[in-house]
This record gives sequence, structure tokens and C-alpha cells, in this order.
Amino acid sequence: MKKKLYFLFTLALTATFMLNGCKNKPQQRETATEKIDDQPAIQDSTIYGVCGEGTMMHTLELITDAGDTLTFALPDTEDGTDPVVGGLLAGDRLAVVKGQPVDGEETAAKVINLTTLQGKWTSIDKNFEILEGGEVKSNVEAEKNPWTSWKILNGKLLLNRDTFDIDNLGSDSLEIENREGIFLYKRAK
Repeated sequence: MKKKLYFLFTLALTATFMLNGCKNKPQQRETATEKIDDQPAIQDSTIYGVCGEGTMMHTLELITDAGDTLTFALPDTEDGTDPVVGGLLAGDRLAVVKGQPVDGEETAAKVINLTTLQGKWTSIDKNFEILEGGEVKSNVEAEKNPWTSWKILNGKLLLNRDTFDIDNLGSDSLEIENREGIFLYKRAK
């Protein structure tokens, strides 16, 4: 039995050395900046504006930055999630991603309340402030890679180059998610 295990171990070790030996050619590495700069620019479908006073439970009135007044239906989603994160209050700044029209009505696939998103957020390892104009201020001096900028792109939150889905946004809590996991923050005072 020991001879078989030794043989299998030796065989695996030899295969590993052979595979690694073939990889010793010097390779050129691209930096993250080059990869991003080489990609075509992503078109942002987000519409920005202010929540109008005509907003109701299932209807959003948006006064766009261009001065147009748009009306969106807020349909129930198939998975039961609310397309609105951060609430709807007249005068709040919003980011809206259009959905597919239903019965001739424009719909909103995602509505993010930017007024609610802005402010100080904290967790075990992060302490930052989302400011108006796309700036993020880190309040932890020893943080390895602090976020310095933010924006909404097609209904997703970009913090520097990290892209997140906003799963939940309340007056005192923020839940964002990406391929690395779910991150929870509470509002700092």
C-alpha cells in the first residue's frame, strides 16, 4: 500500500514539475489600467433627475436634469424585489434605469435614491463617506485600497473600479453585493 501511495505521489509531483517547466517563458503582463482602457466605453442607460411631487405608490414622476418630466410605472417584479432602493421622496435626487414597456407605459427596472445613498457608512473594516459629485472620502487612514470615487452605471454602484449591485438601501443600512460577496454597512453619525 505504501509503495502505491509513494508511486502516485511521485507521479503527481513529476507532472507538476513538468507543467511548471513549460510555463517558464517570460510573459508580458497587462496592468488593470491597460485592460480597462482597452475596453470600449460602456454606454450608461441611467436617467438622472429629481423625484417629482406626482410620485405615487406605483408611479414615479421624474424631473430629469434636462428639465423634462417623465412618468414611469413601478411594476411588481417577478422575483418579489422592489425596483426602488432608498425610498421615494419628492425633491430627492434619483438614478433611474428604464425597463421594458408594459401595455405602452414606460417602466423603471431600477430606481436608486442618490440622496439616501450619500452620507457616512461604516462596517468592521470600512469607514467612508459618499459625497455629492462622485467623491468618496475614506475615514480610515490605514485602509489598503480606499475608495475615492463613485458613480451609478446602468443601475449598479461603482466604487473606484469595484462594481456592486445595491440589494438594500435604507435610512440606516446599505447592502451591496458583487462576485466576492455581500457587504453590509450601517449609517455612521
